[in-house]
Amino acid sequence: MDVRFTSAGDTAFNVEFGEAIDRATNARVMALHARLKADPPPGLVETVPTFRSLLVVYDPVATGRREVQAAVEAALAGSTAVPAAGRSWRLPVCYDPELGPDLAGLAGALGLAAERLAALHGAPEYFVYMLGFMPGFGYMGDLPAELERPRRREPRLRVPAGSVAIAGRLTTVYPWESPGGWHLIGRCPVPLYDGGRPEPVLLAAGDRVRFEAVDRAAFDRIAGEVAEGRFDPAGLRAAP
Repeated sequence: MDVRFTSAGDTAFNVEFGEAIDRATNARVMALHARLKADPPPGLVETVPTFRSLLVVYDPVATGRREVQAAVEAALAGSTAVPAAGRSWRLPVCYDPELGPDLAGLAGALGLAAERLAALHGAPEYFVYMLGFMPGFGYMGDLPAELERPRRREPRLRVPAGSVAIAGRLTTVYPWESPGGWHLIGRCPVPLYDGGRPEPVLLAAGDRVRFEAVDRAAFDRIAGEVAEGRFDPAGLRAAP
């Protein structure tokens, strides 16, 4: 069994599927996540998928590490569960230098026109590998190789909410204002976290995302609808 179990405190452990960050490894993580969700062992609290591992959290009053790990090992040995197909989203993004302060400089460093950088960023369908850093922060891959750059040497203390950013082979949208070291190339007017929604976090691991370029007028219109409570993010769901 080419997996490794590592402790994560007194009430959790990780199931690690290697070191690679790729779709195949993540598919194994999501398959185990789906199987345990469908048939949870007694005392299981939750499972949290990451790029290459699954965090398993259990209730120590109801069960113990040995029992839960045995159930996980049985799940791994059994037939492979197929994870449910993630949802597909179309997120608007305005590639405006005022909203993406790194757009022009990054484009110059890459030898591209800003319009070409925006077009390259908007071309793929991205896969949400995991959520982390803060609620709603999705680590999405895979960014075109032409746009691959390391993080900024000096992180910003304040990144505006909705900022669309890239680093390495990943892209993301900042759910709210926070520090951050990714390159900011645009902004999405739709909040990826909203405590007033029935489901506050918009994206989930396994979802797919396409970015659709909008001009500044459309960005301002959508932002206004969001502020007034008239925007329904369900309209961003793409047909299966």
